[in-house]
Amino acid sequence: MEILAGRVLLRPSDPDETAAFYREALGLAVYREFPGGTVFFLGGGFLEISAHAAESGAPRTGVALWMQVRDLAAAHKELADKGVPILREPRREPWGLDEMWIADPDGVPIGVVEIPPEHPLRRDTR
Repeated sequence: MEILAGRVLLRPSDPDETAAFYREALGLAVYREFPGGTVFFLGGGFLEISAHAAESGAPRTGVALWMQVRDLAAAHKELADKGVPILREPRREPWGLDEMWIADPDGVPIGVVEIPPEHPLRRDTR
């Protein structure tokens, strides 16, 4: 199977609020909009916010987003200045990445990550 592109699809309870969060609080650029939805650029992928909420009572899927940034301290300050609740302050994890955690309006966890210069991910060319 060949994968050409991918995206994360969210079906939030309030699509307008969630789209505003990703557009304004996180500053994601819009890739395209369509009736009932917005697709944002997400680094090397895409994030689609769809107006079609999951059925009520449907189990959560455990989805989390991982977003790499160049400067975690700057991202932390920018988000805090915008009033985005920081669920976990930036810190170096045992696996060597610098991470902090926030959440969107529906509680989807978002890891904001900086890869330190000495980390193996900086040298992996796959």
